Amino acid sequence: MNMTQARVLVAGVVGLVVVLLYASIHKIEEGHLAVYYRGGALLTSPSGPGYHIMLPFITTFRSVQTTLQTDEVKNVPCGTRDDSKLAADEMLVFDIVKNYTADYDKTLIFNKIHHELNQFCSAHTLQEVYIELFDQIDENLKQALQKDLNVMAPGLTIQNF
Repeated sequence: MNMTQARVLVAGVVGLVVVLLYASIHKIEEGHLAVYYRGGALLTSPSGPGYHIMLPFITTFRSVQTTLQTDEVKNVPCGTRDDSKLAADEMLVFDIVKNYTADYDKTLIFNKIHHELNQFCSAHTLQEVYIELFDQIDENLKQALQKDLNVMAPGLTIQNF
């Protein structure tokens, strides 16, 4: 092996090490935990905030928020019993997350809000939705969400609406 081939080999090895190191280092933000999957199986020990190293291409991770989180739901269509169409522009959902996947809010919160709001609107008239029952919408949504969360995700709570 001559000097040129040795340099190419060293450069290739260094490049491979850099790629593997880059693929194995990851950062977890404050207020989050990393849950790890190795070969598709969930590992039992999460990691806290900071920089961590994992086996590249074999281990994957998901960052899960563990602090109070505010999710905003916008433009939920609301068709009333008297065929009026409304759009609930902004509703805030607050929740505490512990040991759930990063996608919990889509299935447990957003889809449920759309469903419950549509059910509420379709059962009432425009007059009832906007004037008579408007102050009850958020409490009804909170109760319906919490009822489902108690069954599907015990420990997950709606703090404020």
